[in-house]
Amino acid sequence: MWWIVIVALVVIAIMAVIVSHFYKMAVKRAPKAFLAGNADQAAGDQVVSSGPDYAWIRSQKREELELTSFDGLKLRATWIEAETNTNTTVILAHGYTGRGYDMSAFAKFYVEELGYNVLMPDDRGHGASEGNYISFGWHDRLDYIDWMQTVIMRTGADSEVILHGISMGAATVLMASGEKLPPQIKAIIADCGYTSVHAELTYQLKQMFKLPPFPFIPLTSLYTKLKSGYGFKEASALEQVKKTQLPVLYIHGEEDDFVPTTMVYELYEHSGGDKYLFTVPHAAHGTAFVIDPDGYKQAVRDFLAKYLEKKEEAV
Repeated sequence: MWWIVIVALVVIAIMAVIVSHFYKMAVKRAPKAFLAGNADQAAGDQVVSSGPDYAWIRSQKREELELTSFDGLKLRATWIEAETNTNTTVILAHGYTGRGYDMSAFAKFYVEELGYNVLMPDDRGHGASEGNYISFGWHDRLDYIDWMQTVIMRTGADSEVILHGISMGAATVLMASGEKLPPQIKAIIADCGYTSVHAELTYQLKQMFKLPPFPFIPLTSLYTKLKSGYGFKEASALEQVKKTQLPVLYIHGEEDDFVPTTMVYELYEHSGGDKYLFTVPHAAHGTAFVIDPDGYKQAVRDFLAKYLEKKEEAV
């Protein structure tokens, strides 16, 4: 019988090493080398990190803001005020391994063309914010509620606040949508977000490594729960949008192989409030804005015109 015990211990040790590796690879704050060969992710990164829009951000008058999260982390964000005084603000949520400045192209659109203020947070575990793990939007949803309150304190009780996220940022704002939000939150724009962390990591495990979800996903989820305080299944944008009454504009590239386009249809179908869908042919992950900028901007304008009191600013 002793050999059975030895074999069991060896198997347990091997699984522990594998699970720790997957945690470090996907969840722990660290460079993500496994993304280097992913063409779809690279295309999205190129869009959000375009040089001209970074230059535009650097040319703007900016203010760096800071708050303390529910678990004591120092989180930071960049505030850009519109040239003309307004109480309408867009909070822009960046993607996996990104930072607030990655949303520069969207910030430029909102500031220059729509005349809105913009707040660009760095999520926990990203950019200038503290944190040693990535929460894929789940803990971030609570951080963004704090950022919402920060905006409302700056712009007044009659503020109108829009949430706009891309990729993980889209999942973040959708996860936030299921919480009790301030009445000043008027609308959500979710560009290429996933249904849940469990679904996305299961998909990526198969796509990148040709591995089945069991036992890797359940065990890594358990390890993440112990290390970082959340499990993959509970971190669900799909379950959160079922509870929301906010209007949501869902955007997705029709050739997205990083967050499969099927996910947007599932989110759209189950969304509890008013909902709109804009898909872009030939667009890979995170590239809808650059593939069809005119169509994207018009979809956003038309959507916001329905829900903002100052409708003339969104047409």
